Amino acid sequence: MTDTNSRLRVAVTRRLPDPVQTRLAELFDVTLNEDDHHFSPEELLTAVQASDVIVPSLADRIDGPLLDQAGPRLKLIANYGAGTDHIDLNHARQRGILVTNTPGVLTEDTADMTLALIISVTRRLSEGLAVMQSGSWDGWSPTAFLGGRIGGRKLGIVGMGRIGQAVARRARAFGMEVHYHSRTRLRPEIEAELGATWWESLDWMLSHMDIISIHVAHSPATFHLLGARRLKLLKPSAVVINTSRGEIIDENALTRMLRADEIAGAGLDVYEHGHEANPRLRNLPNVVLLPHMGSATVEGRIEMGERVILNIQTFASGDSPPDLLLPGML
Repeated sequence: MTDTNSRLRVAVTRRLPDPVQTRLAELFDVTLNEDDHHFSPEELLTAVQASDVIVPSLADRIDGPLLDQAGPRLKLIANYGAGTDHIDLNHARQRGILVTNTPGVLTEDTADMTLALIISVTRRLSEGLAVMQSGSWDGWSPTAFLGGRIGGRKLGIVGMGRIGQAVARRARAFGMEVHYHSRTRLRPEIEAELGATWWESLDWMLSHMDIISIHVAHSPATFHLLGARRLKLLKPSAVVINTSRGEIIDENALTRMLRADEIAGAGLDVYEHGHEANPRLRNLPNVVLLPHMGSATVEGRIEMGERVILNIQTFASGDSPPDLLLPGML
């Protein structure tokens, strides 16, 4: 909380959409990153020491040693994004620093991208695009670029939260069979609405699905949730889609199985080691790799900024921010 008669000092670590930056400048004493470079550790330290509020993104590591050097001024970390793997939440809490995020904003955008990846992999869109871009297409053939029809395929959703349910609605419209595994089973009326079948055993579900789509948060419990053992349960004709967190899948094991034709294909928007995708994935024709584009819509990114601003304004007024992260929430 702060004196509402003074303007909060806010540091933003990446360039945000123009309407968001304009509004931030109107409301606060804000430091912007106009050239959108990655903050160095020294720049990040300066930001946390000189600001009441910092607005980081997933590329900024807000760990315990950094927070210990922040000094008494920093009171709010208003994260630009839903995921907070890069923030030491417990350490922030111990130091009396509040942390907020932007949940729910990107549900529909991420679900759209998930379906795009499912279609791209099963219909071999990247292979067709590569041929057209290289100028090597020599005309239509009855047996060229034969993919698979997604209608009637069994989709196994791992994690049936907001995004998982949005994917289920889209998949059902495409005629897919929707199955899911989640820590908590949905209410019967929601299952009926989604046409979704719950599997208590993740292993058992994996072995029966044509397509697996990952929608769980990263935590110690979900690290390598799909490791080598579970990946070997998949049918050789199965496709793996991940638009959640890269650490959920053992990327090396997935790469080995794709190269050995033990899994039919994969569509990935996130990677185990940040932006460093396994180089052995890049030349595989049955893999579609995207640069973390799941949330990349103008509308979504502006809405994220609006949530950040709302959290800061509510904090400034002395009230609890609407997206405050509390113990046990993640």
